[in-house]
Parts: sequence; C-alpha cells; structure tokens
Amino acid sequence: MAPPKLGIPLSRHILNEQGNFPHATGDFSRLLSQILLAGKVISREVNQAGLVEILGFAGDNQVNVHGESQKKLDVYANDVLIKALDHCECLCIMGSEENAKPIEIPEKYRCGKYAISFDPLDGSSNIEANVNIGTIFSIHRKISDGVRGTEADLLQPGYKQVAAGYILYGPSTMMVYTTGNGVHGFTMDPGIGEFLLSHPNLRMPERGQYYSVNEGNSLYWSESTRKYVEYLKSTGNKNGKPYKSRYIGSLVADFHRTLMYGGIFLYPWDYKDPNKPKAKLRLLYEAAPLAFLAEQAGGSASTGTEPVMDIVPTELHQRVPLIIGSAADVAEAVEFIREVPA
Repeated sequence: MAPPKLGIPLSRHILNEQGNFPHATGDFSRLLSQILLAGKVISREVNQAGLVEILGFAGDNQVNVHGESQKKLDVYANDVLIKALDHCECLCIMGSEENAKPIEIPEKYRCGKYAISFDPLDGSSNIEANVNIGTIFSIHRKISDGVRGTEADLLQPGYKQVAAGYILYGPSTMMVYTTGNGVHGFTMDPGIGEFLLSHPNLRMPERGQYYSVNEGNSLYWSESTRKYVEYLKSTGNKNGKPYKSRYIGSLVADFHRTLMYGGIFLYPWDYKDPNKPKAKLRLLYEAAPLAFLAEQAGGSASTGTEPVMDIVPTELHQRVPLIIGSAADVAEAVEFIREVPA
C-alpha cells in the first residue's frame, strides 16, 4: 500500500507566502509561527482536559472584563498566547478578549510593526462537554507614531486586517487562516507535531442548506428576525425545502461548519430590554476576523445594516450583531432583518 500523500507543512506555506513579497523582513512569518506554537501548546492541554486539573472555573472571584467567570483553560490559553507573542519583536501591542486594556510589549523587547487581537479560547463554556473550541486572531499593521504601539493600532476596521484565522481544537486540531489571498486549512498530524495543508483554497457555496442560531433566545428577537428564521424552516424559501438547523453554541465551531458546508449563522440583537438592545459577539476578537475569512472564501458578513468589515471600532470590547455565511443567504437575511436599534 502506498503511503498517504501529505500536504505541505504550514511552516513552509508561510515561507512560500513570504516569498511573494520581495521586501518582506520575516516579521510577519515569525508572528504566524509564534501563533502556531501557542496553538500547539493549547491543543495539548485541551486534549488532556479531562485528565489534568484544568477543567472548571479559575476561582470564585476571577472574572474577565465582561464580568464572566473565567474557566481555568481560558486563563491558561490567554497566558500561553501572551507569553508566546510578547517577545517575538514583531508586535507593537496586543488586545485580548480576556483583558480590559491593551497588553503592552515589555520594554526590554523591540516593538514590531503589527498589532494583534485575539480570543484565546472561544466557546470555553462548552469545555466540560468536550465540544469543539478554538483560538481566534486578527492582525493589523501598526498605524500609530512612535516606537511603542497604542490602542489606535487595535481599533482598526476589518478591511485593514492583514491576516486573520483560528485554531480549532476538536477531534483533530486545525488552523484556518487568510492573508487576503484565499483561505487555507491545515490539520495537525500529532505523530510529527506539524500542521499539514488539508483544505487548500476553501470556498463557501453561494447558498447553503443549514441555518445556525440560538433559538432559545427567540423570545428576545425582533419580529423581522423571527420571520426570517421561520422562512428558512418553510418550503417557501429559495432552496424550496426547509433549511436544517445546526447549532453548537461555540462560535468558532459553528463558523467552521458554515465555512465548510455553507449556509448562515446568526447572532442577532437581543431585545430582552426593549429600551436597551444588546449584542453578544465582540467585533475585534470574533466578528471582524471571521468576516475576513468569510469574504475571502466567497461568503459575506453583516450586522444587518452594514458590512462587518466596514465598522470602525470605538472601543476594545465593542459588541455587534452578526449575520455570516454564504453570500446569497446573508444578502437575503439582511433584506428581511435590516435592524437599526434606537
């Protein structure tokens, strides 16, 4: 029997991409390599989560900037990423979903020309259920003056991203990323500890057959959102048969399925308090990087009123509603919903 054909290693893919830019210094490639290293370390701990004392909450009084109780793995993943990146000398500043303020590069290290935002462990509320979770990241170029970075380097719109991606921890560990030249997926071979190209040039179908939304919140949706979801479940939609419901409750996992099979994912406005509608997902750490991936794969992402990639952030932990997936499905959802809360 012939040995299986192996895809090229991610490390080589990064170097090949660097070769397309004659004036590249190697900083960007080094940054991606450090993200990759952090992902391997986090993956190792996630795979041992039921065997070592890393499940459960970090402590009675330990919460993140959003007031949410932190899981031990949340804290661990955040620490791993910070320690892997703060000394690589390719970053000027970092932003984490788990930290209230920007994370400065220690004075003893040289600052680089990139800024990174990351969600260390998206979907961590599902850890004990052994559901897929992941690390999401977004990279921008430094725009501030001076040697050290500032918050302005993080508060940039999605269309200015130079790279975005996620590392998915599940039955296999995958890294999916884009640098604005398509979307590529790499699966880790645990035997050699290397990510190998398994899904080159990922493309979303123009229209899918799945919808993904937390219908447990339907009581708090707008009437237009409820009508849209009912439309998807009817035989009168553009597919001519009901869409199938698929919802995991881990954004990175729900998005990965949508990327692979097409369809639509929604996290709309919550009108539990009619006078103060709320959005759930964070622009910098979740919505913008996934929007970049979706668009590079032929899909689309909107808040219901504007493209996610066009939003200029005003704060580090800004939240937005999200409609993301196959281009035709997203366009149709926007026609239904078009929500502009007062």
